[in-house]
Amino acid sequence: MLSADHTVAVESAALEQSIASASAALLGYRQPDGHWVFELEADSTIPSEYILLRHYLAEPVDSVLEAKIANYLRRTQGAHGGWPLVQDGPFDISASVKSYFALKMIGDSVDAPHMVRARDAIRSHGGAARVNVFTRFMLAFYGVLTWRAVPVLPVEIMLLPTWSPFHLNKISYWARATIVPLMVMAALKPRAKNPKGVGIDELFLQDPASVGMTAKAPHQSWGWFALFSTLDRILRVVEPLFPKKLRQRAIDAAVAFTLERLNGEDGLGAIYPPMANVVMMYEALGKGPDFPPRAITRKGIENLLVVGEHEAYCQPCVSPVWDTALACHALTEAGGEAALARMKQGLDWLKPRQVLDVKGDWAAKAPDVRPGGWAFQYNNPHYPDLDDTAVVVMAMDRARRLSGSREYDEAISRGREWIEGMQSRDGGWAAFDVNNLEYYLNNIPFSDHGALLDPPTEDVTARCISMLAQLGETAQTSKAVADGIEYLRRTQLPEGSWYGRWGLNYVYGTWSVLCALNAAGVDHQDPAIRKAVDWLVSIQNRDGGWGEDAVSYRLDYKGFEHAPSTSSQTAWALLGLMAAGEVENPAVLRGVAYLKTTQTEKGVWDEARYTATGFPRVFYLRYHGYSKFFPLWALARYRNLRSTNSRVVGVGM
Repeated sequence: MLSADHTVAVESAALEQSIASASAALLGYRQPDGHWVFELEADSTIPSEYILLRHYLAEPVDSVLEAKIANYLRRTQGAHGGWPLVQDGPFDISASVKSYFALKMIGDSVDAPHMVRARDAIRSHGGAARVNVFTRFMLAFYGVLTWRAVPVLPVEIMLLPTWSPFHLNKISYWARATIVPLMVMAALKPRAKNPKGVGIDELFLQDPASVGMTAKAPHQSWGWFALFSTLDRILRVVEPLFPKKLRQRAIDAAVAFTLERLNGEDGLGAIYPPMANVVMMYEALGKGPDFPPRAITRKGIENLLVVGEHEAYCQPCVSPVWDTALACHALTEAGGEAALARMKQGLDWLKPRQVLDVKGDWAAKAPDVRPGGWAFQYNNPHYPDLDDTAVVVMAMDRARRLSGSREYDEAISRGREWIEGMQSRDGGWAAFDVNNLEYYLNNIPFSDHGALLDPPTEDVTARCISMLAQLGETAQTSKAVADGIEYLRRTQLPEGSWYGRWGLNYVYGTWSVLCALNAAGVDHQDPAIRKAVDWLVSIQNRDGGWGEDAVSYRLDYKGFEHAPSTSSQTAWALLGLMAAGEVENPAVLRGVAYLKTTQTEKGVWDEARYTATGFPRVFYLRYHGYSKFFPLWALARYRNLRSTNSRVVGVGM
C-alpha cells in the first residue's frame, strides 16, 4: 500500500514539475505589453516571392538579407531535389519553381549541385509549365510566360451587380483581397524591372511562349470547367474591346476598394499576397516608392521578416490574437497565481482589439448583424474571424468564472452576438464569412487551388458551438446550437473522425468537435462520440503520441495518414479524449507519458513538423507557438481532471 501511494505521489510530482516548467517557459515568451506572438512559418514560396518582389521593383540589393534567405531556401530543399509544402513532404512544382527562381536571382550558379538537382526535379515533373495560376501570374509579370498562360481576370468585375454569378462578395476574404489589386495589374500588364535580367527558361520542356492555359484541376468538374473555360476564351477576344472609360472606372473602383482596406502597416487583409500585390499595383499605376499607401504597405511587408543569425524568411502573416488567446487558455488550465496574473494581462491586451465599429466585408451577407469579432493579426478590422472570436470569448468567460469580475461582460456579449449572426444556413460556421456557399466558383480556371471560397467547416463550427455552450446554451435552448450539432452529425466520417480545415487534420477536427459535443451536453455514450473515441485510440502511435501527415488532405481520402508523433497533435488527441470522458483510458495515460518524456529541458517541446493549414493541398503552416501552449494545456487538463470526482470537462475547449 505504501509502495502504491509512493508511486502515485512520484507521478504526481513529476506531472506538476512538467506543468510548472512548461508554464514558466510560456511566460518567458510573453511580450512586454502582455501579449504573445510566435513565429508563423509557411513553406519556401513566401520568402521566394519576397526576393522576387524586391527584384520586380529593382530595389537596392540587401546582400546580407538575401544571403540569409538563400540559406533558408537551401536548407528547406527536399531530398527529391525540389521544395515541399511541409517538412519532409512530397515535391511541389510551384514551390520548387519559385525557390529556384529566387536562388538564381540571389546569385546561385545554375551549375551548383543544389540548383542542378532542383532543375532536374522540376523537369522530371513536367517542367515549369505545370505551375499553379498564382505562379503563372508572377511569371507573366517577369515576361517568362505570356498572358495567354493565365486566366482572363477583367478588372470590370469590380462593376458587376451583386446578383451576377461571379461577384467579390461570393468569394473568400483572402481571395477577394488578393484578386482586387491583381485585376488592376492584369489590366495594365506591367513588366518586372528585373535589373539582373534573370530568367528561368531552362525549367521548361517547351518554349515558354507556347504555354497555354492550365488544365482542369483534380477538384474541378468537367462540365463546370468546360463552361468557365469557354467563357475565358470569349473574354480573351472581347476584353480588348471594352471601352476605355469603363476600364478606367473599374480600375478606380479597385483602387478605392484597396485604399479603404489598406490597414496601415498591417496591410490589405494583413496577409502577404495581397500586400505584395498592392505594392506592385501602385508601381503599375506609376506611383513611386514614396507614395504613402505604397510606402506604408511596403514597410508592412518588412515587418513580416524573421531574421536570424544565419537564416531569414518571410512570414505569410502574424498571429498575435490567436497566440495570446490560446496561451491564456493554457495558463488558465495550468493555474497558479503568477500564471493567472499573466493570463489576465493577456486578456486585457486582447480586449481593445475587438472590432466594434467597422462593418467589414462579411456584412454584405449579414447587414443587420453588429460587429463584435476579433481578427487574427494585430489589426485587420474588415476581416475579423469567428475562430479567434470564439476562443477569445471562451478565455474571457473562464477568467470571469475565476474572478467573478464583470469587466469582460460587454466584450463577451458582443462577440457572442456576432457569432450567432454569422451562422450559415446549413447550420455551420465559416472562418470569415457567412453563406459563402457558391461552390461552383471553385471550377473557374483561376481557382485551380480550390480555395476560392470560405464555406462552413467542422472545426470552426465546433468552436462556435463550444463558445455558445460554455456561455450556457444547449440544443434545447438555442436553435443555433441545435442546428450546429446537426451539421456536425452530418459531417462525421464513417470511420468516426471529423475534418479539420485550419489544423492538420482529422485529429484537429475530431478534437474540436468532441469538445463542442461535450460542452453542449451530448451524452458521452452517444454513438457519434463513441465512434470518435474509438478512432482516436486506434490511430495512436506506438510511442504514445499522435501524428498525422498533410497527405491526409488528398481528395481521394481513403483513411488516416500516419506520421511521426508531434506534441501539438498529441495534445489535441488528449484534449479530445478527455472531453469525451476518457481521462482513465490507457491511451490517455500513454499520451501523457509521451508528452512528459519528450519535454525538453527548456520546458517546451521540439516540433519541426507542420501541424496547421492555410489551404489544403496548397499551403500549410507551422505555428511555432503550438508546441509551447497545447502540450501544457493537455497536461494541466489531465492533472485537473484527475483531482476531481466528476472527471468532466466543464468548459468549451
